[in-house]
Amino acid sequence: MSAYDAEVSDAPELVDWALAERVARRVSKRNSPPIDPRSRRRLVEEFAELTPIAEALVEESTGLRSAAGPARADVTDRGGWVHANIGSFRRLLRPILERATRSDGFGQKMPPPLAAAARVASGTELGAVLGWMSTRVLGQYDIFRAEEGDAPSDAVYYVGPNVIALERRHGFPPHEFRLWIAVHELTHRAQFTGVAWMRQYFLDLVDSGLTLATPDAKQILAAIARMASDVRARRNPLAESGLIGALAPPEQLETLHRIQALMSLLEGHGDITMNRAAADRIPGAQRFATTLQARRDSARGTTRFLQQLLGIEAKMKQYREGEKFVEAVEAAGGPELFNRVWEEPAHLPTLEEVRDPARWVSRLGGRTLELA
Repeated sequence: MSAYDAEVSDAPELVDWALAERVARRVSKRNSPPIDPRSRRRLVEEFAELTPIAEALVEESTGLRSAAGPARADVTDRGGWVHANIGSFRRLLRPILERATRSDGFGQKMPPPLAAAARVASGTELGAVLGWMSTRVLGQYDIFRAEEGDAPSDAVYYVGPNVIALERRHGFPPHEFRLWIAVHELTHRAQFTGVAWMRQYFLDLVDSGLTLATPDAKQILAAIARMASDVRARRNPLAESGLIGALAPPEQLETLHRIQALMSLLEGHGDITMNRAAADRIPGAQRFATTLQARRDSARGTTRFLQQLLGIEAKMKQYREGEKFVEAVEAAGGPELFNRVWEEPAHLPTLEEVRDPARWVSRLGGRTLELA
């Protein structure tokens, strides 16, 4: 069983989670567009209607059928998204917290006064990050949240204020835009619940990567030296994997690259499916994609730095690399060849193969791929 499936209440409390949620909710309220009761009711009704439609379109387009039953649309505000993700972050950070309770990274247990100060500081910082993220996300299938024991969640979140804000700002047709968002999130749900081994494989992979994250002072100093060397060479030390990648020891970095490769595949496949599955029903799909890409690329100043720090900028790069991988593989052998990625973990592409699809095609398809 993955650490994420354990009861959250058993996790070491090195983060003031209540404070984190309060801070996040406070940050999330900044520039939040008002939604009148009628608009919210219509939003709830429309996502309830569009979610099963999107689910059927995804199944038809990808051949992946969820084993978790019908999806449930959960329209929430930013505060609701924060609350749901506090639980997910507690599961996500569990391996690091367990290690940190035994040592402060220098071989000593942290004295109670320092531990209390650390809880407040970490709660405040995490809350600020979650609050900022809540202003950006449109929808989410939360892989870290499990309901009824080991069963995967059937809920797909849609953050109402953010959806409506983009529709108003860019004049998007609401019905089309909401279906487009739903297709993307239902694609992720199909990937994790329609591929029998995917959910546990992903959780174990992330669990392994975080378990290796020892708060060791020598490793941190070595990482800082590497980052300084990158800066001197005019390379961005945060561009590839954010702060986690910059601070990761070699064994953790290898696991991190496997996670990156998987996320590139899933995100790229999600974006392609989003634009293909309902092409005849969403004439504005290309406009939506172009506008959101420009929104991602336009970040400046503090926002850009925060994206780099969290690895979000690297994730945007993953979207593009993943799309190119899917397109290249399908060009070489059609959907039949690409669908081999779902057969078993050994068929997943490595990070090098994501960036050079010819390697994966040669390994799985027994042929050489000529790329233009």
